[in-house]
Amino acid sequence: MNGVHDMGGMAGVGPVLPEPDEPVFHERWEGRVLGMSRCLVFNGAWNLGAARHSEERLPPEAHLGAGYYQRIRLGMEQLLRERGLLGADELAAGRSLRPGTALPRRLAGDDIGPLLLRGRSSRAPDAPPRFAIGAVVRGRDLNPHGHTRLPRYARGRVGVVEALCGFKVLPDTVAMGAGEHPQWFYTVVFRGLELWGPGSDPALSVAIGAAEGYLEPAGEGVR
Repeated sequence: MNGVHDMGGMAGVGPVLPEPDEPVFHERWEGRVLGMSRCLVFNGAWNLGAARHSEERLPPEAHLGAGYYQRIRLGMEQLLRERGLLGADELAAGRSLRPGTALPRRLAGDDIGPLLLRGRSSRAPDAPPRFAIGAVVRGRDLNPHGHTRLPRYARGRVGVVEALCGFKVLPDTVAMGAGEHPQWFYTVVFRGLELWGPGSDPALSVAIGAAEGYLEPAGEGVR
């Protein structure tokens, strides 16, 4: 999806300023929002990919004007409304106005440990990997309307396969409720000169996790 969330390599958005000794949460509500989000995923309301895509679909002014946990909250509210689990009137009232909807799974106290872990995305392969370690590949020039994990700056750019990362479900389709469509995943390294031209730091390189469907054989080497 081409949206304001895909900011890698963009200029004019200000520097990244890490906060020394940053706490996990600055406010109590941030932890509550994260807990609610994890519980809804665990209870089967939606999957993690759909949660990420809900944040990508926020209006640009909302996405850019919100912090990390604010975006999680806004995306979660959007999904709750879309899936009929919460009405706009209930959100405005700050309380339930109708009986709740049963979710596919029920959270119990013993489930807290597994709740903190991500589900397994690996699947048994049904074909050998297309690319070997050391292969020169190009990021496909994709412009999807839905969720994708291929950053815009890598599309059409040439990189080298550094590692084979297993046969896994495809986040693009899982996020949209369109099935798992598992495929091979790779670590692909792109040089900064390839991504951003001669003005880039020649020592810079960027590694991304790429699904096989994101890649195609490159007809030229890497700059």
